[in-house]
Amino acid sequence: MVRDIRIFSSLPVNGQLKPPDTLAPAFSCHSGRYHLQGLMIVLVFSLFLSGCQFKSGLLKTADEDRKERGEVLLYTQPFPQESDRLRFNIEEISAVRDDAMVFPLSPVLSEIKCRDMKSQRLLATGWLPPGHYTEVLFKVKNASLEVEDGEANLLVPAGPVTAPFMFDVGREMSYVFSLVFNYTQSIKGMLSFSPSFSVFFPERPVVNLLGYVSNSESDTITVIDKKAMQVINVIATGKGPRGIAIDQVRKRAYVALSGDDSIDVIDITAGRKINTIRLNPGDKPQESALTPAGTLLITANTGSDSISLIDPLAFIELDRIAVGNSPHSIAIDPAGRRAYVFNSLSSTISVIDLASSSVAATISTEPGPLRGQFNREGNKLYVIHEWSSYMTVIDPFTLSALGRVRIGMGANALKLDTRTNLIYVARKNDIMVEVYDPFSAIPIDYIKAEGSASYITIDSEENNLYLIVPEMKTVLVVDIVSKKIVSKIDIGKSPAWVTMMGER
Repeated sequence: MVRDIRIFSSLPVNGQLKPPDTLAPAFSCHSGRYHLQGLMIVLVFSLFLSGCQFKSGLLKTADEDRKERGEVLLYTQPFPQESDRLRFNIEEISAVRDDAMVFPLSPVLSEIKCRDMKSQRLLATGWLPPGHYTEVLFKVKNASLEVEDGEANLLVPAGPVTAPFMFDVGREMSYVFSLVFNYTQSIKGMLSFSPSFSVFFPERPVVNLLGYVSNSESDTITVIDKKAMQVINVIATGKGPRGIAIDQVRKRAYVALSGDDSIDVIDITAGRKINTIRLNPGDKPQESALTPAGTLLITANTGSDSISLIDPLAFIELDRIAVGNSPHSIAIDPAGRRAYVFNSLSSTISVIDLASSSVAATISTEPGPLRGQFNREGNKLYVIHEWSSYMTVIDPFTLSALGRVRIGMGANALKLDTRTNLIYVARKNDIMVEVYDPFSAIPIDYIKAEGSASYITIDSEENNLYLIVPEMKTVLVVDIVSKKIVSKIDIGKSPAWVTMMGER
């Protein structure tokens, strides 16, 4: 009796398992009396191998896997008007390394309606192993073209089409690439469609045209060209990036990392992280604020009910001060003498004397103070609350309430335009952003944001509002005069903050 027992490896080749008939048997038992013994050896060895694979593969966390790879994001440029009648579905997008290994990307837009592609859009993302890559592959599932009496289905290639493009990927790095859709080269007569894309590196604008968006779930900062209203770069950060403070003079950005209990320091000119400031375990810094002179950085440490006073030039924590429960945000007065810390769970504002590094006073507020903004003159502090229908107006000199403005429940975003003193307020689960006149204390205008805005800022140079809409993973750019949306910018997961050079 002959028994042939084989052990085969399951090593993947180009994403697929190598077929068993290409592998030699590990051993054979040619005698029946060795049959049981052979089976036991196979069983034990197989369990050993599967255990090793389970520990090294299935139990590997997403963070561990990402530390070994680099992130790639493909953004399309606006499609040409002549393509408006075309519609197609993308089935697969892949990157080819110079060793012929093919690695899939994850399409963000599977159905492409060309008439809707009139601004830059995020097409696909993925984490790739380090190496040199030579091309990007696109495979479409179907395509159709509008004709006079309806839609005509087009023939599509059976396999992927190639877009030559050489780029390098490094560990824990992020890359943005731009694509141009070539309509005339994609349509073959009136019967077939073969997508033609050109891939290139986006141009980097001058520093003064840059904006930044923190993506707390993606662990990245999206870099925006605010003139072109397009994404031009992505910077990998630590875990849970949230508030960003920008030093306009020294051209540095300080990113609060709630998941890493630290602050990432980004060189805006170089477009990369240059240092990390460590805080205490459990601090969970939520937001940060920089004094007007740029010599003191303050973080609201939600996890430890404290604030940190940091020397941003020496990259060290100078002091920390205990404040109320769950400090959410910080506002520094225009003179840079006092910081106002909004403690959402204790319903108080801690007033910090920055010269003595001490709590000068504590103000009781409406339930759940979230954030505040000073007016142009610096003599009024407007505060919104999570659990109150009113916006409170506080005199920062006497620390007394000057009045209350009814704005409705659920306010979560506030921005005061220091050029006009108009106040912009957004609420949870409300697509309307209301504009308040500080004298009449009533809404005088509104912006339809297409989603609930969680953060608002103003670009002084282009005179545009920037609204973070987390549910859409989008930054909306709004003309401040017409109140109309002029651009939608696709960003990362759970966007939390937007800021920029030239912000007011």
